[in-house]
Amino acid sequence: MSHFTTVQTKIKNVLRLELVLEELGFNFTKAEVGQKVLVKGYLGQTTEADLVIHASKTYEIGINIDAETGTATFVADWEFVETTAGYDQAEFTRKVMQRYAYHTVKEEVTKRGYTLEEETVDEENHIHVTVSSWGD
Repeated sequence: MSHFTTVQTKIKNVLRLELVLEELGFNFTKAEVGQKVLVKGYLGQTTEADLVIHASKTYEIGINIDAETGTATFVADWEFVETTAGYDQAEFTRKVMQRYAYHTVKEEVTKRGYTLEEETVDEENHIHVTVSSWGD
């Protein structure tokens, strides 16, 4: 029997998370303020979340975000999400968090007056950025 499993991580900027999900090609629904959306799992089981990613026709990935702590919890019936949509829990979380960190770094670099000169991705899918700044 399958069940919902949660994974916790830090996400402080929900708009940046939404940008990342769109960039990665995920369709999702965000709950209205003060509401929750249902996340579909095994045999029609559901749980609630702030945002739901429509991973497949029958299985979804929910995201709950605690605005005070910046903790985001990904919740899904991962066994069936992987089977029906090909998203492994660890790989999904790594991919989302890598893109989230990338956009966070880009924003911070710009805020501090640096210019992004180059970015490369190595064979292990690590992103390397080179920045520069012109002194006064």
